[in-house]
Amino acid sequence: MFKEMPKESLYEFVRQAVPCVGFNTRRATRLVTQYYDKTLAPSGLRSTQYSLLSALSMMDEASMQELAHILAMDRTTLTRNLSPLLRKGLVKVKVGSDRRSRPLTLTPKGQSTLEKALPYWEKAQSRIVNEIGAEQWDLMMRGLHQISMIVEENT
Repeated sequence: MFKEMPKESLYEFVRQAVPCVGFNTRRATRLVTQYYDKTLAPSGLRSTQYSLLSALSMMDEASMQELAHILAMDRTTLTRNLSPLLRKGLVKVKVGSDRRSRPLTLTPKGQSTLEKALPYWEKAQSRIVNEIGAEQWDLMMRGLHQISMIVEENT
């Protein structure tokens, strides 16, 4: 029944049947993740890996705690997502100024991989932004940031 339903009708049904912010954002997130994973596949990266490499590239270096905070991830999930990047030599762990500090940095191979993946990411990104329009994109980003601030205060 639902597979044959036009997308617009399905999404309206879901929106009305389950008017839960958590459910609908997770549903959208799963679909967006699948879309980015499929688009990024030729680069050899998954969307989560692209996000990690991109964040590290912008930060130059970061502690696990800093990176987890920026990505809104718990350390266990971050460690699991970093493992393949460390094994492939895309990210390295440095020894910090005191031996307890172990900042993460992007390796030259990681930077190169990120640069090769960029056109695939841009393709996925531009399709979504172009389809919904710049104004709606801006409103959506503001809404997502508002939701993030609301729930972050209570976690």
